[in-house]
Parts: sequence; structure tokens; C-alpha cells
Amino acid sequence: MNKKTTVFGILCFGISVCGLAQQQADSTTVQQLDEVVITDSKFNLKRENSGKVITKITQADLQHQQGKSIAEIINSTVGIEINGTKSYAGQNLNYYIRGGRNRQVLVLIDGVPLFDASQISNDYDLRLLNADQVDNIEILKGASGTLYGSGAATAVINVTLKKASKKPISANFRSVLGTNQSQHDNAYYVQDFRNSVSVNGTLKKFSYLASFGNQFTDGLSSLSSIETDKDTYDAINGNLKLGYQFSKNFKTHVYASFDDFKADFDDTYSGPEIQDVSETNQHRFGMSSEFTYKKGSIILNTAYNNIKRDISSSYPAIYKAKSFVADAFNRYHFNNTFYTVLGINAQDNTMESFSIPYGSSDFEQSINPDDAKFTIIDPYANMVYISDFGLNLNAGVRLNNHSEYGSHWVYSLNPSFKKDFGFGYIKGLASYSTAYITPSLYQLFEPTYGNTNLKPEDNATIEVGTEVHLKNKATFSMVYFTRKETNFIDFVDIGNYVYQYQNVDNSFTARGVEFTTDFNILKQLKFKGNATYTKVDDKLNLRIPKFKVNALLLYDLSESIFLSMSYQFNDDRTDSVYNPSTYQNDDINLKSYNLFDFYISHKLIKNKLMLFANVTNILNEDYQELYGYSTRGRNVSLGLNINL
Repeated sequence: MNKKTTVFGILCFGISVCGLAQQQADSTTVQQLDEVVITDSKFNLKRENSGKVITKITQADLQHQQGKSIAEIINSTVGIEINGTKSYAGQNLNYYIRGGRNRQVLVLIDGVPLFDASQISNDYDLRLLNADQVDNIEILKGASGTLYGSGAATAVINVTLKKASKKPISANFRSVLGTNQSQHDNAYYVQDFRNSVSVNGTLKKFSYLASFGNQFTDGLSSLSSIETDKDTYDAINGNLKLGYQFSKNFKTHVYASFDDFKADFDDTYSGPEIQDVSETNQHRFGMSSEFTYKKGSIILNTAYNNIKRDISSSYPAIYKAKSFVADAFNRYHFNNTFYTVLGINAQDNTMESFSIPYGSSDFEQSINPDDAKFTIIDPYANMVYISDFGLNLNAGVRLNNHSEYGSHWVYSLNPSFKKDFGFGYIKGLASYSTAYITPSLYQLFEPTYGNTNLKPEDNATIEVGTEVHLKNKATFSMVYFTRKETNFIDFVDIGNYVYQYQNVDNSFTARGVEFTTDFNILKQLKFKGNATYTKVDDKLNLRIPKFKVNALLLYDLSESIFLSMSYQFNDDRTDSVYNPSTYQNDDINLKSYNLFDFYISHKLIKNKLMLFANVTNILNEDYQELYGYSTRGRNVSLGLNINL
């Protein structure tokens, strides 16, 4: 029997059996009943009133995945493939969502967009985030350019960091020790160390939070062909947030943070003899203020981000980027059915780079920050209408004003209709939205490959879906999407083995179906599952699985003991590998794989002391995530969490 048919047969059979069991069970309320989402409108809306199917990763979900990175956790959600999460710890991450790439995914930290203007895709590196500092995550898929601007074409990942405790002083300490080995290593040495500490509290009108985390990982080579050479990953994170409630109506927070990591790696040219190292240092400063009045609130979010990347390899380079973001908006409630957001977003981005020219031994500036810069000033408006007869409407418009590309409109229209029944509700939804992606500064000004004549990319997404909620029992959703991409920016051979970034004349289409389920089987047993089918044009088909399935069983064995078993299936994928003999890229087929993980936690002292353990890739499956690069085999980690 075909492997794909077997996998999906098992999944459907499991869902059917679980569905029968949950009909017979005296189940508790499903968490999603009262779930509130904010990313699709900038208002706190009940999930049932949202015209989007948003994935929300709560603090409880994060607690059940202690010891994993943010990228690993997000990679188990519907419609998302983050390539690099199963390789060695320092592996670069590639975000493949709805047939898109990194440049089409926007990351928000506490609602503020973050970029790295020195990256080829102008994207934010999720390796810089420490999972222990995160409170919850919302993932909004589809074009969201009206609310969030350039780059929000396939998904917005909104990460909310932890807030200060209401108590005068609280503290948390977490430590994880684990193995870090390939499928061919069974020594189980402890080579993965993760620690974090946080002190926070509230003193009358003043709140504070200070946290620090580090990770050191060794024992696994970046290249599968050089297993004897071990590449280390060393990361540290610090975060300080101070808040003050000036009055009942006005509060403000200021914060400062640093995120640094150093990763060894190997390249196919220098091999293990040369110690290749990539080092990234990020410093962020910002402020968030809110003034509330009778029917609304005015919010100002600002952030300054300074990033430096230093690459020591056969092709050494230094990259520097600075960005400033300010987002000011007014939320207004006309009544219980009509809400509006009026705002303006401003950005200022610059980058510079240094390289060593052929025949020289000293760094020279290759990209001048006086040239490699741009500003954006975007006014935008969004409205939400929630009727008393089931019709909901979310619509918005934005005028992108780019210093290099002038003005460009993006817009969205997202109607939905919810019908209540005795058993729960059925919701139908549809949306049409556009996004606008300007070329990165690297693509424009890199002296060898850059092209200052590049045009921005356009994306348009159509979604049609349904959500069924069984009262106090379960929620199911299914969404069909189709996305059209024009002015696609590709890395093109322009002749004589010279490459350059250019717009491709053809338009490309990606389409697919996303299915999710979440229900209580028994009072103590919950099942969560999702499946994604993605079909993309050949030009976009790189490392994207046509089918991907995630399943999770969660079981409260007792008040103090929690167990979970997770499963992931990734279909065949196509990778592209440079062939030095032909000076061309060869397509390589990467076989499908199945992964099982197990997690257990035990609360020794309620709300004070917890022990937990992870076993990942239980069957020690041997597979490739990226061609030629290592993947992790069976690994074990043990940890403790102390709250004071």
C-alpha cells in the first residue's frame, strides 16, 4: 500500500475513533470556546467572530513543549514548514508557508514588526528568540498587508513576550540537559544545555521583568558527510521590561534586549579543516504606550533594532543593519457591533556590508549605507462589523509609501457567517487580500548579484473555508487557499555563469487545503491534529512537502502528571544542489519521513517545582531535511522548572 495512503488512513481512522469516543464521553469545555485572538484585527475578538482560522499557541501549549525552540514549536502547526528545525542547532531557517519564502513571512514581537535589513529576504531570524521568554504566539496566514505592511504575504507570526507578575516579586528558573546526536550515534552523551532565569513583579504602579537565557549545543556536525567534526551553537538572550501606570487611562512600557548566537558550520569548499563560524548580535530597544478613553484607545509602539552578522569562512563577510519602526493607531468602538482601526506605520532601514576582495587580506566596504537605505510611511484603516444575526465582516486598506518605489495600495475583504445550533455553531468564511513585497537592500545593492532595477512583488490570496464547533466537545476547520504571485524575484543566470537577482515575467500560483481538529476524547484526554496539502508551480517547489500531517495526544494521568505523544509526517520534497561540474543546480528528491516524540512532566510541588522529559524521534528515523546536512536522531532531554 502507498505510504501516503497508509498515513492518511491511520489519521482518518484515529479521528473517527476519537470522534466516537468523544460522543460517549463526559468531556470538559474545549479551550478554543472562549479563545480570544487579536492579530487579524488588532482587537480582542472571540475566535467564533473572526473571519480567519488563526492558530494560537497558548502558554499552556508552550509549557507542554518545554525544551523545544520557538521554530520547532511553530513547525508543528498547520500549513507551516520551517526547514532547519531538525538539523544541527545552528542551521539557517527557511520558512515555507503556502508555497512562499522567508521574505513573505512577517514576524511581530509584542505587535511590532521586526526585520533584518541585511538579510537577503529582509526576514527576522527566529533563532534569536528564547522560548522561555515567550507567553503566547498567534499565527495568521494569508496576505495581511493592510494591517502589517510589506512582507506580510503568506503569514504573520505574532509573538507576545511574558509580562510581569501581579505579585511584588516572582522568579522562575528553568534548566534542560539533553543529548544531541545523529541517527548513527548511540552514545547518549549530554551535549545540549539550556538555562533561563526570570525575576519580575509589580509594585503599585510600577512593573518590572528581567530575564536571561542561554543555550550551548555540541556533538553534531552540520554536514552529514563529516560526522567526526562537531559544530557548536552558543546563544545568550537578555530582556528587561519596565512599566508604569501613570493613571487609570495611561500606561507605558519600555524595554531593552540583546540576543546573540555563535554557530560553527562547514561548507563544501573549505571542509572541516577551516573553522567556519557565523556570529549574530542583536540589540533591541523600544517603547509601548496606551491611552484609553470612553470608546477606544490610542496605542504607540516603537522599536529600534541593531544587528551585526559576522561570517568567518572561505567567503568572509560582515553585515550590519539598523531599523526603526513606529506604529501608531487608534482603536475605536462605535458600539458592540462596529470597530475601527486608523493608524500610520513608519520605518527606516539601512544596511552595510564588508568583504575581502580577491587577492586582498583586509575587509573593504562592499555595500554603502548611504545608498542601501529606505523609508516607509504607510497610513492604514481597518474595520470590523459583528452583527447580531451571524454576519461578520473584516475589511481594510493601506497605502504603502516607499521612498524608492512610491505609493501602492493593498486591501482586504474578509466576510464570514456564523450560524448557531443546539450542538454548537457552523461558520463559513471567505477572504480576498493583497500584499506588496519590496526588494531587500541586499537584492538591490549587493555589488555582484544586486539589481537596482528590481520591481516589488505582488501577492493576492483567496481563501474559502468552514469551521464547525461542537459545544463543549470539539472544533474542526478546513480552509482552501489559492495565492498568485507576480514580479517574482529570482536568482537568475544571465549568461557566462553570471548570476543576478531579477524579476521573472511569469506569474506563479500556489494552492492547497489546511485542516485542523481539536477535541476532548475523555475528560483527561485531548487530541489535536492538522493536515496540509500544498500544490505549487515548479518554480516555487523547493523543500515544500505536498502533504504534511501533525497529530498530538495529550493525557492528564493525574493532577500532577502530564503525558503527550506527537507525530509528524513530511512528504517527499525537492531540493536544489549546485553541481560544480556543470555549473548548474541539480534537482534532488528527498524522501518522506515519519517522526514520533514523547513528553512527560511531573509537578512535584504544585505551581512551584516541575520535572519534565522529552524523547524526540523515538524510532531513530534516518532522513534528510536538507540535502547533505545532518539531522537529529533519537535524543533525550531532562529538565526542571522552579517558580518562586
